[in-house]
Amino acid sequence: MKIFFLFVSFFLLNTSAYAHGISAADTQAMLDGGNLRYIWLGATHMLSGYDHLLFLFGVVFFLTTTKDILKFVTIFTVGHSITLIFATFMSINANYYLIDAVIAISVIYKAFDNNKGFQNYLGVKSPNLLVMVLIFGFIHGFGLSTRLQQLPLGEQNLDMLIKIISFNIGVEIGQIIALIFMLIVLTQWRRTASFLRLGKVANHVLMFAGFMLLLMQLHAYLHTTNEEEFGFNKDEHHHIHLDMKKAEQQNYTHDSL
Repeated sequence: MKIFFLFVSFFLLNTSAYAHGISAADTQAMLDGGNLRYIWLGATHMLSGYDHLLFLFGVVFFLTTTKDILKFVTIFTVGHSITLIFATFMSINANYYLIDAVIAISVIYKAFDNNKGFQNYLGVKSPNLLVMVLIFGFIHGFGLSTRLQQLPLGEQNLDMLIKIISFNIGVEIGQIIALIFMLIVLTQWRRTASFLRLGKVANHVLMFAGFMLLLMQLHAYLHTTNEEEFGFNKDEHHHIHLDMKKAEQQNYTHDSL
């Protein structure tokens, strides 16, 4: 149980360290390097993507067979790969704070479902889990796409498609690395008596983490779209999402030059 709380705390406490965006340094690295750079960026982006990883952790939390793990991870991978590649190549974009807010909702949803919330609180059968994981996979992929589109990918051609696919390959590599760690944690925890006793509590913690991420993203959205109405002073209110905004402007300026 201690390992689980350390796992959740690691990602929540590092939200200030990882903006889940594309930094100016990453942009320059992409300009200077080749497709391997995109693979590396995809892997590191997924490994620092606390919202994606918390959802994945919720998905595999109660899965015990290799068949089930492969089935659900594969459907999630298919979902986020489709929207990542298609939305990026077609330049389909949206406010990434709102997309990330929906991704936070996916974390809440999975933890709620793990605790049989639909049956116990709503008195209904929970939706088909494979379908929901696929749907949320689409949304997670769109979130990854909004970040990748911050890079100067060039025109819609084969070279651009290869860059996107390279990034997606990196994302899957990062996901596999994170998944291995998750399964080690869960396997070790299941061998203790505390898993059956505290599994429900753990998913409440996961749900709380999702709520915190949701509030953070909605706060960032309001802050960046209605700064005057929201009552913040730019010179005094130094949040990580403002740093992201500044980095994006630098990226755009560099690309224009």
